Amino acid sequence: MGEGDQHPANQPKDRPPGEEEASPDVGAGAPPAPPEPTAADLRAAAALPDDALLDLCRIETFRAGGPGGQHQNKAETGVRITHVASGLTVTARDSRSQHRNRRLALARLREALRAAAHRERPRIATKVPASAKRRRREAKRRRSETKRRRKKPDVPDADD
Repeated sequence: MGEGDQHPANQPKDRPPGEEEASPDVGAGAPPAPPEPTAADLRAAAALPDDALLDLCRIETFRAGGPGGQHQNKAETGVRITHVASGLTVTARDSRSQHRNRRLALARLREALRAAAHRERPRIATKVPASAKRRRREAKRRRSETKRRRKKPDVPDADD
């Protein structure tokens, strides 16, 4: 038996038969997950003034990197905004100014909230009317006749 086997963590736990260890994510103290925001909630959040929208978000700054030299590489000019309720995250690191990047990120967040709120309406399948089918067939027939007339006529060989 090796030296590590003597450690209490490596010894079997004494439990009565039938009792199993509870999984760490299941517990009485765990708060329930917040409800998923509805499309109306997302549209309302996108329409809020800047300060009210930022109150619903977590803002992080980071070193943006990229072109811009020492100033951009040393200063925390990149901005990441996370809308806490929906989990949408946007970043802006376009400018060397943190304030400009914050405004850009906020505009991108509004656009992302509007896009997340947009629901594509389901297409209602419709039947093509018989009259439209008939007109389409007649147009095809006329077109094929026009193309047929453009061909050179078949002339039998005169060698016989």
